[in-house]
Amino acid sequence: MPVLPAIRAVLVDLDGTLLDTVLDLHAAANAMLRDLGRAEVAVDAIRAYVGRGIPNLVKRCLSGRLDAADDPAPPPAAVLASFRRHYAACNGRQTGVYPGAREGLAALRSQGLPLACITNKAEAFTAPLLKRTGLADCFDVVVAGDTLPKTKPDPMQLVWACGRLAVKPQEALMIGDSINDFHAARAAGCRVFLVPYGYNEGHDVRNLECDAIVATLFEAAQIIASA
Repeated sequence: MPVLPAIRAVLVDLDGTLLDTVLDLHAAANAMLRDLGRAEVAVDAIRAYVGRGIPNLVKRCLSGRLDAADDPAPPPAAVLASFRRHYAACNGRQTGVYPGAREGLAALRSQGLPLACITNKAEAFTAPLLKRTGLADCFDVVVAGDTLPKTKPDPMQLVWACGRLAVKPQEALMIGDSINDFHAARAAGCRVFLVPYGYNEGHDVRNLECDAIVATLFEAAQIIASA
């Protein structure tokens, strides 16, 4: 186990780290594509497309390319509205909490650590999803994709959350599943653990120079407790 300086707060990603939301996102994406008379996409494609918020997911669905998220132009407003309408109807229906996630959050709280949820998902979907999965009360701060002007991989969300939790970024640990979480944490000055099971946009997180790869959030809590 790695030896870490004292951690005073933990920041946790949502999709792919705490919750497996891919089936709901897949249902909404295909409903949107049916509205357009377009062919549906496979669930594995959606799993690869998740990671930079709903507008970028929509752009990837329309183009069939991961790099569509690099295009600064937004998706057509009517298409985005279609996705949001369908996702609002199915948000949380088929979502599952990853093994060890509840236990990990409970263990972190038992250590007296304040917790923040940092997600690129819009607040309109984040708040209901946390409530429906019973995780809403676990967090002292929730930073959604439209809380601030910038989202991961930009460090703004992480730095802002640290301010709300009254800790320095160097005293915080980010736990995520993707290269976006990694870059956001490093840019903010936070330490970062990554789980290997989430949505990584085609990048194996085990190749990134993070502070630890953890099988579950509960393992992350054990590492922190032993440091």
